[in-house]
Parts: sequence; C-alpha cells; structure tokens
Amino acid sequence: MAPRNPSRTEGRNSLALALVVASATPVLLLDGALEVVAASASFCRAFQIDPAQTVGRSFFRMGAGEWDTPQLRLLLKATAAESADVEAYEMDLVRKDRDTRRLVLNARRLAYGSAGHVWLALSVLDVTDLRAEAKLKDDLVREKAILLEELQHRVANSLQIIASVLLQSARSVQSDEARGHLHDAHSRVMSIATVQRQLSASRLGEVELRAYFTELCHSIAASMIHDPQQISVEVDADEAFTSSDTSTSLGLIVTELVINALKHAFPGHRQGKIVVSHRADGPNWTLSVRDDGVGMPPPGAAAANTGLGTTIVQALATQLNASIVIADARPGTAVSIDHVEGDAEGQGELSKPKGPFGPLSVVSSTGERRLSPRRRRS
Repeated sequence: MAPRNPSRTEGRNSLALALVVASATPVLLLDGALEVVAASASFCRAFQIDPAQTVGRSFFRMGAGEWDTPQLRLLLKATAAESADVEAYEMDLVRKDRDTRRLVLNARRLAYGSAGHVWLALSVLDVTDLRAEAKLKDDLVREKAILLEELQHRVANSLQIIASVLLQSARSVQSDEARGHLHDAHSRVMSIATVQRQLSASRLGEVELRAYFTELCHSIAASMIHDPQQISVEVDADEAFTSSDTSTSLGLIVTELVINALKHAFPGHRQGKIVVSHRADGPNWTLSVRDDGVGMPPPGAAAANTGLGTTIVQALATQLNASIVIADARPGTAVSIDHVEGDAEGQGELSKPKGPFGPLSVVSSTGERRLSPRRRRS
C-alpha cells in the first residue's frame, strides 16, 4: 500500500538525512544492507573520508576497508536483525601510514519510516586523546604515590635515627635533669613517629578516627607499658571521619595526653586504665583522654613551669579552634578538647600545678575549668 501522503514522507526523510549530515557528532545512517544512507560532515572530517565516496557504499568498503572487522560486521548485522544493539563497543581503527585510533561505537535500529524498512544509526567517538590523557594522569598519580611512599619511609627512618640518638645520649649523660629532658624529647619524637606511621598506613583522603585512635593507642601502649595487666589503654570513639590534617593534630594530642597520663597518673606500680573518647555532632566534636589514676593535686599545690606537653596541646588546640577542659574525674583526671562551631574564643590561660597529671592539671574550687585558645591574628 502506498503512503497516504508521499510528499510528507519524503519531507520527513529529507529532514532526517539533513539532521544526520549536520550532526556535530560523527554519525552514519545505514540501511538494512549496511550501506551508507547519510554521513555527518563531522564523521568525514574526523576520519578523512571523502563524503562523495560514502553514500550508497557499503559501510565496510569505506576508506581502504579498515572498518571491515569480523566482530563489528557481526554486531551490525545482529543490530539490523533486531537481535542486539551495539553499546560502547571499542575497537582500534588501524590505517596505513596513520596513527591507530581508539574508537567507541554505538549502533541502534531506528523505529522510523515505513514498515519493513530498516535504518541503523551508528555513532563513532574517537577517544584516543582522552585515553592518553587519562593514562598520563594515572601515571602521574602513580608516580606521586611512589614518591610519597618513599618520602614517608625516609621520614620514618629519620625519626627512628633521631630517637635512637636521643636514647643513647640519655644513657650516657651524668645529669639527672639532662637525662630527663632527653627522655622527654625521645618520647615526643616517638609520638610523632607513631602518628606518621598510622597516617601513612591509611593512604586515604579522610581518616576514620576510631580505627586510627585504636592503632595509635596500641602503638603507644606497646612501647611504654611494660605490664599490660597493670595499665591498659582503651578507645571509645564514634564512627567519625576527618581530614588528614585534622587527624594529625588529634593524633598528636592523644599521644601527648596518653603519654602524660602514663608518666604521672599511676605512681608506685598503681593499676589503672586510660580511655580515649571521641564524639562528633555535625561540625562539633569532643576528644577526651581520661584516666582513673591518683587524680588532680589538691588546691594550693605549687605550680610547675610550663612543660613541653602543655605547649604542644595548647598549640594544637589553637590550631583546631578548640577549647581545653581539665577536670577531676574522681578518680583520676579527664582532659577534653572541645570544638564548637561559632563558639566565642576566650582568653583563659592554662595554669600548671605540679601533680600526678603533670603540667596539664588544673586546680579550681569546682574541679573543672574551661580554657579556650587565644584568637589567632589574621
């Protein structure tokens, strides 16, 4: 039966062909015999094919026959028979005296025109340059990862050498005061080495704090606790994640406070436990280190000079825009680092009485004092 309106059908066909020719995407319109009905100008430009030698020719005879591959021939025939579609099929276009190009092809049978008439739309995307750029990016990322790993090994080795030198020096000096300072310096170097080792092991953009603190405390306990039955270090943290930079500061704070508690909270082989906790609520979070040791010194105890531990914790709290709360846990001492988004920064100074928790203990009538970092100047 002839179409009801032949002129309208011819007009639609002409419009379809014009759209194919004008397409910015390299595309071919094929018939059921896989002959080219229309080719976009972008296709002819991309693959250096004369437009006059495309229409009416078999798709597989274009150029020098480089499009005629057994796999593509099978896929296009199956698509014409409506038994398959070509979706993101990749092939190498190999041409004499030209660079091999990596192509991604998509072909679909069109529901257009009179019944029984087969049309295939075949789009061809040259991804050679994109793949080369992606490979270059992957190579650069891989090279950066290798360099970073090498740097981390060098840092770890350097820290171990420094720690060994400090420990040897501590054994050789005659002054008890100098020996104490060298031991303190050794502890700080080892704490930095522990943090560095844990962060380098994660290799993630964000650090999961519970696992991070657990590994960190395990390393500290293994190096400083001679009898695990006497003193234990536990972690009670939520499933919070944070950036590598923030986790570094938090790790150094935890290391400093745990080491301080191990040194001062359990004199005379006293048994006890240290608990590291972390809780986050949106942008707000609290990090605390609590022990059940001998507790804070009584009011009126003589103050000690500012210790290195105090300086480290205060500097890191300031960096994190957090306040320090030190309280009598009855028994023991609790030190909390609190970050509240938009919280006003105070001007309180950290007092340093001499006591079981070292220079970080604070004596007050209430047993607790909040200390905020000074506002940093821009």
